[in-house]
Amino acid sequence: MPEPTAKPIAKPIAEPIAEPVCASDALAERGKAVVWDVVQWGRPARAFALRYEGRVVSYLNRCVHVPTEMDWQEGEFLDMDRRWIMCSIHGAHYEPETGRCAAGPCGRGQLTPIATEERDGQVWWQPTADIRPVAFDEPGPAPDPAPDSAPDSAPDTAPDGAPDGSR
Repeated sequence: MPEPTAKPIAKPIAEPIAEPVCASDALAERGKAVVWDVVQWGRPARAFALRYEGRVVSYLNRCVHVPTEMDWQEGEFLDMDRRWIMCSIHGAHYEPETGRCAAGPCGRGQLTPIATEERDGQVWWQPTADIRPVAFDEPGPAPDPAPDSAPDSAPDTAPDGAPDGSR
């Protein structure tokens, strides 16, 4: 009887390949951020990178207080003193080094960090299982299904919402 052969071991899924953000010199100290598109949990989102205290920090462009983009103009995240990342909607302030809330309605929240590194004059970001690059050659999420086109079995209503005949 022939000896059983071992099944081939499946290759582990490789770590996502780092994605380019911008040239390193595009990020001036406490200057304008570079903003790029990402996909978070299958939905479109934006991320940003800026240089603070000599290093690149990157976060999802989403306020902890209200999930909305924070820049008051494209790439403008820092307050007037260039000390805090500030949400333009309700004024939440975040520490640039950590993304932790420092003041305002963000409570004890923290911005979602994006792992970045600089090498060979380029800034790169590392996708994760939750935050992925936009795949322009893949279809987007399927639209919600249309409601049934069956005849309406609900009673007719007047424009004010009251059932017909009850006015």
